[in-house]
Amino acid sequence: MDLPKTANQIRQDVISMIYEAGSGHPAGSLGMADIFTALYFEILKHDPAKPDWEDRDRLILSNGHICPVQYASMARAGYFSPDELKTLRKFGSRLQGHPERKSLPGLETTSGPLGCGLSQACGIAWALLHDKKESQVFCLMSDTELDEGNVWEAIMFADKYRLGNLIVVIDRNNIQSDGGTEAIMPLDPIKDKFLSFGWQVAEIDGHNFEEILGAFREAKEISDDPTVIIAHTIPGKGVSFMEGKYQWHSRVITEEDMKKALEELKEKTL
Repeated sequence: MDLPKTANQIRQDVISMIYEAGSGHPAGSLGMADIFTALYFEILKHDPAKPDWEDRDRLILSNGHICPVQYASMARAGYFSPDELKTLRKFGSRLQGHPERKSLPGLETTSGPLGCGLSQACGIAWALLHDKKESQVFCLMSDTELDEGNVWEAIMFADKYRLGNLIVVIDRNNIQSDGGTEAIMPLDPIKDKFLSFGWQVAEIDGHNFEEILGAFREAKEISDDPTVIIAHTIPGKGVSFMEGKYQWHSRVITEEDMKKALEELKEKTL
């Protein structure tokens, strides 16, 4: 599997989907394409033909607004036809603007309000341990969700109950709707905060597959403590006029934007 090539295809899917929908969140979706590619094509224990397989790993997307990258990854992994990606945010579509668990096999939770996913993931992880299952729980979060108080309650819960089967990825892209995270509500030092709560911590370049896969594989070997992977990403990664710009957190992609973005991405595959 050529992971960079697959991630590039997923980024093209994201651009086309959001353009067709007329709304969506391009920056975070593009920024997390490498993480999702690593998960669906190398790390997760899952079976697209049996999405409810009892022994599967669970992936919880807390920052549900970046669901285009999850949908594109699932389609490319074989959960459904990539043709369905064009129905994003349409009435009656299985691909809603935030994941809806009952609408699409392969989704573990319904997400919308930020800050809820980690609590859900903790509950699932605790239940799996209680049932003596070896499955692992992967929870993907935005950095801005760390502003939410209930996130820190979940962080304490995970430490108390020694949820070694829980692996959290924080998309540290430093942006939110209205600007930079450190200007609006400073989050650093994130690593030190998690260490003080008893977690194992890794920091990686969220676009370097060697670092991504290494961090996941190391985390999967930890059995006594929850792990957080702080993935430093570039919002809008792969599209030069979107990269690093908070204005693309949520923004309509025009036909001109779409053509320019796809041209850039396709050149990277040559």
